[in-house]
Amino acid sequence: MGNAKKSKKYQIDTSAYNFLKSYLDANSPVGFEYTGQKIWLDYIKKFVQSSFVDPYGTAVGVFNKSHPFKVVIEAHVDEISWFVNYINSNGLLYLKKNGGSDVQITPSMRVFIHGKKGKVKGVFGWPAIHLRRTESEPAPKLDTITVDCGASSPKEVEKLGIHVGSVVTFQDSFEELNYDYFIGRALDNRMGGFMISQVARLINENKVKLPFGLYVVNSVQEEIGLRGAEMIARRIKPNVAIITDVTHDTQLPLLDKKTVGDIQCQKGPTLSYAPAVHNKLLDFLISVAEDAKINVQYQTSSRSTGTDTDSFAYAHEGCPSALISLPLKYMHTTVEMVHKSDVEDTIQLMYETILKLNEQVDLAYL
Repeated sequence: MGNAKKSKKYQIDTSAYNFLKSYLDANSPVGFEYTGQKIWLDYIKKFVQSSFVDPYGTAVGVFNKSHPFKVVIEAHVDEISWFVNYINSNGLLYLKKNGGSDVQITPSMRVFIHGKKGKVKGVFGWPAIHLRRTESEPAPKLDTITVDCGASSPKEVEKLGIHVGSVVTFQDSFEELNYDYFIGRALDNRMGGFMISQVARLINENKVKLPFGLYVVNSVQEEIGLRGAEMIARRIKPNVAIITDVTHDTQLPLLDKKTVGDIQCQKGPTLSYAPAVHNKLLDFLISVAEDAKINVQYQTSSRSTGTDTDSFAYAHEGCPSALISLPLKYMHTTVEMVHKSDVEDTIQLMYETILKLNEQVDLAYL
């Protein structure tokens, strides 16, 4: 089956780690992803045969561009953020969400405001506990949270290059936690971009001769409706798409496993059953995982996966698509957390799948 052979277990080495850190620390808010995309594209160009960027910034590395049978492996680069929406008479900034930003986590967080003169530091302020009625604590809301950049008037805000429409991102950066955990903002889903880059690296370093065209896709604008994937799927028109994103570790307090399922970090990548997930492609992934002795977990989605899988599955005449998810704690916070072993196993599963896949694999339902 294609290039099927025994593979050496993938492990994150120093060069991959350094790329991961720089990539995660970049600010790539929805609609303004070019900083992270440049880092990703500069890195992956060493491994692929060609590359291109679409009009909205989705970056693609390509193997065997001329081959008519096209396979996509995909992630998304964009991170949730905020827009400056209003500047009051005291120079405080009121915001609007850019993606699924969580108002509840904002008080006392440090931010960057991306203005016309570059990044400006600011903080999400919140009234001191001494001044709040603690018997009925007010919850942060979009119309009550503000960013303080040190300015005391709209004119001082303007001098800093900040304007309505400036994007705001959290300052938090990548760190390692105990027992091989990675933490930071935007692991959703720049961990995916990292993982597909490592698949490209393995293909290049192992001199794999692919029997199809492979498109390594890092999409934009997933967080506001899968828009980047929608555009690039129509452009490439792939025959098969394998998407990687993050999914919720459900071992946390306040979660009911009867509703959210049973997913746990350190237990391997997660495969999804969903209408958009092609059952025969999913079965193929399961068989690859079994052959490679990679532990996997399972989850379900009723109407949509909420990931770029949906855009690829329903693109053009329909594209057999599957989703490989990385278990993650504390999604859409600044302390998103994944385990190193799950990252390595997800890379291994994608790579093994590429080695075994070819256009003779039967994906017909009838």
